[in-house]
Amino acid sequence: MSEVGALRDLNLAVLFGGTSGEREVSLASAETVLGALRKGGYQPLALDTGEPRWWERLGNTDIAFNIQHGVGGEDGSTQGLLQCLGVVGTGSNVLGSALAMDKLRSKQLWRSLGLPTADFALVKADTDVDALLSKWGAAFVKPVAEGSSLGMTRVDSAAAFAVACESAAVYGERILAEQFIDGPEYTVAILGDRALPPIRIEATREFYDYEAKYKGSSTSYHIPCGLSVPDEELLCELALEAFNALDCSVWGRVDLMRDGNGEFQLLEVNTIPGMTDHSLVPMAATAGGISLLELLEEILLLSWGTVSILDGGAR
Repeated sequence: MSEVGALRDLNLAVLFGGTSGEREVSLASAETVLGALRKGGYQPLALDTGEPRWWERLGNTDIAFNIQHGVGGEDGSTQGLLQCLGVVGTGSNVLGSALAMDKLRSKQLWRSLGLPTADFALVKADTDVDALLSKWGAAFVKPVAEGSSLGMTRVDSAAAFAVACESAAVYGERILAEQFIDGPEYTVAILGDRALPPIRIEATREFYDYEAKYKGSSTSYHIPCGLSVPDEELLCELALEAFNALDCSVWGRVDLMRDGNGEFQLLEVNTIPGMTDHSLVPMAATAGGISLLELLEEILLLSWGTVSILDGGAR
């Protein structure tokens, strides 16, 4: 029996929704995932994890495609629960999920390994904001553990910094200040042990915020990304190294920027990227010759521990 044939014999659930600030995005991602799986002949159990005691409905589920975004679904909590229940969950394990969700720990780990990432500081009561802005010129203020750019603000004054901290605090007590990089933004989707074609993001807003990601239509996505072959290879190698450094696995997305010196700087890793009609991983997969259904099946197979169907067998 083929790998896909074996996959079709498994009891499959799709987990979505949750209670984080990214619930709306997760619902949109689930619509895409469920639609593609059903069109491909699967009959997944759809579970909204925002409902009380949703896990009791898993029944005899073998594998759960987790498309929750944000706290609770992407931070290791659901991953640990599924592990305790004996259900295989797609994507990174508990450690990889928790590390990637924590932007501070991610950057500390990368910095310890010599991987490039912009200067940063955990905001405290005694943080010298004037000194930071004098050194950096401008900063991004963001929650330590949140995605989709929720609670994120670009600031260049102490007054704006204070207001930005109030906005970020809505999504958690810990707040990160990060040096502003004035340069192009790139994202690299990871599938298994390979990088998909990188995308250069060109946003017309001040930065690639929630509105640009999910609401507006003015953002441009460039594939090919416009880099030279050596630079694109360097970008992909760095993305894979950063992904593996956090113990991430199966699939995800690494976001980076290029500074004024031409150096790539790591921003963050998303272990459960969006699957909406604006999302970047399906876009990169299409550019790499992978259909949406093939992408989903590959994620399921890699999570189950099967050989890759896209490489034509064992690697």
